[in-house]
Amino acid sequence: MRLHPIHILRITGLLDGISLLLLLSIAMPLKYIWGMDIAVTIMGSIHGGIFSVYALAILYAAIRMNWSLLWPAAALIAAFIPFGNFILDWKLKKAQASYSIRPFNYAVLVYSIVFFSFFDLFSQLPVMSTFAASVGASSFIVGFVIGLYSLANTLGNILSGIMTDKVGPFKILMVGLLLTSVALLLYHFVDQPLFLIIVRILHGFVAGLIVPAAFTFSANTTVHDQQGKKVAFTGTFVGLAAIIGPAFSGIMASKTSVPYVFTCVAIAGFSLTLLSAVFLGKYKIAKKEKDELIQASGSLFNSGVIKAYGGAFFLMFSQGAIAYLLPLHVQTLGYDSRLSGTLMSTFGIIAVLIFVLPTNRIFDRAASSTTLAFGMGLMGVSQLLISLSTTTLTLYFVLGLYGVGFAFLFPSINTMLIKAVPTELRGKAYGYFYAFFSLGVVAGSSLLGWLPFNILEGFMLTGIILLLFAAFAAFNKQRDHALNH
Repeated sequence: MRLHPIHILRITGLLDGISLLLLLSIAMPLKYIWGMDIAVTIMGSIHGGIFSVYALAILYAAIRMNWSLLWPAAALIAAFIPFGNFILDWKLKKAQASYSIRPFNYAVLVYSIVFFSFFDLFSQLPVMSTFAASVGASSFIVGFVIGLYSLANTLGNILSGIMTDKVGPFKILMVGLLLTSVALLLYHFVDQPLFLIIVRILHGFVAGLIVPAAFTFSANTTVHDQQGKKVAFTGTFVGLAAIIGPAFSGIMASKTSVPYVFTCVAIAGFSLTLLSAVFLGKYKIAKKEKDELIQASGSLFNSGVIKAYGGAFFLMFSQGAIAYLLPLHVQTLGYDSRLSGTLMSTFGIIAVLIFVLPTNRIFDRAASSTTLAFGMGLMGVSQLLISLSTTTLTLYFVLGLYGVGFAFLFPSINTMLIKAVPTELRGKAYGYFYAFFSLGVVAGSSLLGWLPFNILEGFMLTGIILLLFAAFAAFNKQRDHALNH
C-alpha cells in the first residue's frame, strides 16, 4: 500500500521540526555556552539532510495533491519557525480528507525546476562575498567573483537557447540540472581565490542552461490562450525563490557552513534530475497552433521580440539598481540594515500575490504591450519615489508599488516573447531573453557605481530610464495598431 502524499509530508515535517528544536535548544547552547562547536556541526548536518528530504516531500505533495499553492508555501515557511511544523501537522491532519490525489502534473515539476534555478541564484546573495573573503580573496576579487557568475550565466543562457531548438528542451534540462548539482558540490573543495573563480565560471555557465529550456518546455506544452496565466504562475516560483533563498542560506550558513548550504541545494537538484528523467521524458511537445504560424517569418527581431528583450534588460537593470542603492539609502536614513531585507521581501510578497491570485487572468485578456508599459511605468515611478522616501511607512508603500509593477512586467514580457516567436525558434529566443536578464543585473549595479552620482541621483536616473522605455512600449503599441489597420 502506497503512503498518502500528506502522510509523507507530515512525517518528514515532524522530523524536520524535531531536528530544528534539537539544533536550537541543545546543539547551539553546547556551542555558545560550553564551546562544543562539534555539536552544531553534527546537528546542523542532520537537520540540513532532513530538511532536504522534507523539501522533496513538499514538492511531491504539491505535484500529487489537488490543493492550492498556499499549502506548499505554508509548509516551507513552517520549516523556519520553531514549533511551526507541529502546528502545520495539526492542520494537515484535519485537511487530508478534504483534498483528492491527482495524476502527476508535469507543470508543477517544471515550476519546481524554475524555483530551483532561481533558489540557487538567490541563496548565493547573502553568503558569497563572505565566503570569497574567507578563502583569501581581496575586495576586488570578491566583487569580481559575484559578477563573474552572471557573465558566465549569460553564455549558458545563449548556448541553452541554441541547443534547445536543436535537441529539444528536455535533454538540455537534464544536462543543466545534473551539471549544476555537481558544480554546487565543488564549493567544498575551494580553498583559494583562483579555484573559486574557476568554480564560479563553471557554476554560472551550467546553471544558465536550465531556465531557457524550462521556459521553452512550459511554453511549448501550454494552450495558446492560457500562456499569460501560466507565465504568471511561473513568476510565483521566481518570487518565492527570491523570498526564501536568501533567508535559507543566511540561516543555514550561520549554523553550518557555506559549502554545506550549497550541498543542500545540490541534493534538491539531483532529486529534480531524477524526477525529470522519470516524468518529463514522456511528454511530447504539442503541435504548433495555426495562430502561431503567422509570426514574423521566424524572425527573432520583430517588434514583439525587441520589446520583450528590452523589458527583460530594464527589469533586471532596475533590480541591480535596487540591490546597489537601497541598502545605502536605508543606511543613510539611519535605519537598521535589516530594513533593506524586509523591504525586498515586501516587493516579492506583493508580486507573488498578484501572480497567484485571479489577477493573473489579466495577462491573457489585456494586450501584452499595455501591461508591459503599465508595469515598467510603475517601476519607474517607484524608483523616483524611493529617492524621496524618508520614513519606513513610505518606503514599504513604495516597494509595494514596485512589486505591483514587477508583477505586471514579468509575465508581460514572457507572454510577448512566446507570441512573437514560432515554436521552432523559441529555445533560441529564450536563451537570448535570459542573457538580457543577466546583463541587466550587471549593468544596473556597475553603471550606477561608475557614474559620479549620489544615491538620490542614481534612483532618479533609473526611474527616468524606466519611464522612457515604458513610453516607448506604449507608443510602439499604438504604431503597430495603426499599421495593422
